[in-house]
Amino acid sequence: MLNEKPNLENDASFHIPESGLLYIQKTQAVIEYMTQKSCVYEVLSEYLMIPFEAKDTLFDIIKDMPETVDLFTSVHPSGSGFSTLSLPLSQLKERIRYEMLVKVIISGSLTSYFQPIIRIQDNQIYGYESLLRTRLPNRNIPPGLLFDAAHKTGLHSLLDLRAREAALKARAEKLPRGVKSFINFLPASIYDYKFCLRHTFTLIEQYDISPEDLVFEVVETEKINDVHFLKKILGIYRDLGVSVALDDLGSGYATLETLKILNPNYVKIDRFFISHCDENKVKQRFLQEVMKIAGETGIYVLAEGIEREEELLYCKSIGMHLAQGYYIGKPAPEPAAIILGGN
Repeated sequence: MLNEKPNLENDASFHIPESGLLYIQKTQAVIEYMTQKSCVYEVLSEYLMIPFEAKDTLFDIIKDMPETVDLFTSVHPSGSGFSTLSLPLSQLKERIRYEMLVKVIISGSLTSYFQPIIRIQDNQIYGYESLLRTRLPNRNIPPGLLFDAAHKTGLHSLLDLRAREAALKARAEKLPRGVKSFINFLPASIYDYKFCLRHTFTLIEQYDISPEDLVFEVVETEKINDVHFLKKILGIYRDLGVSVALDDLGSGYATLETLKILNPNYVKIDRFFISHCDENKVKQRFLQEVMKIAGETGIYVLAEGIEREEELLYCKSIGMHLAQGYYIGKPAPEPAAIILGGN
């Protein structure tokens, strides 16, 4: 058990016992560190067994301990022979540091808000983007903070699934058939895309959702190391009836070249290129190039971050298909009707 790396299902039952035993892989650096700390420990095979009386004590023991890529730890409740947590030391530190956020992710105390997306040509509702929010009384945790904590604690894949669960549940409860739901999809967190597919389509069937009403957005702030593998994953979703979108085009690694390779159903333009696009010739040239590619490939183009009427009118003038932003409507717990201007 101690040699196993964590998987998604183990993460879902995660907890750090109030007191217990820390088993940590024995290396020379760890032994030297423990000697300096004057901690009492037992040697068990290739592991050190270190008792702790409280979570604060546990963190104090490990906070300055050297980290290596292959250094794994396991935490046991006192008197138990079963491992409750086995993962890299760096992640154990972060799970203690972000324990409240980790509990939110594990428990699934999440919900989904709706931000409207309109057809630009007639200002009619086309769909809504599903945006993650927490269900905590009197406490609003920014989604960015939650995803940052998930990344540091090794719970990115689990949070991705939890967010998708919340989005599909909210969609089933509040949106009629025929209205699109744009749902974020984190390809870097899908270490087992077959499991992700099975889990996702179990929920789709459970909530009686038509796959044709779903658009999964590829949200990727890190480098896409294997864009052709990502294309394969997206192709599987498309074969099953779900549309896909490339998000934040023009930002980071979501380039025009990536757009050509992935050839998604939709592309969402990063808000940097939309902000004051009616006044900026450089941005206009980029947007016109996107529209040229879209015209050749049949991709629908969506302008994100519309905050001014002039931006919306410029996007309309070059034939852009869809738009969202605060000028159109802010995220809300209910799918609101559209009053342009964000009121």
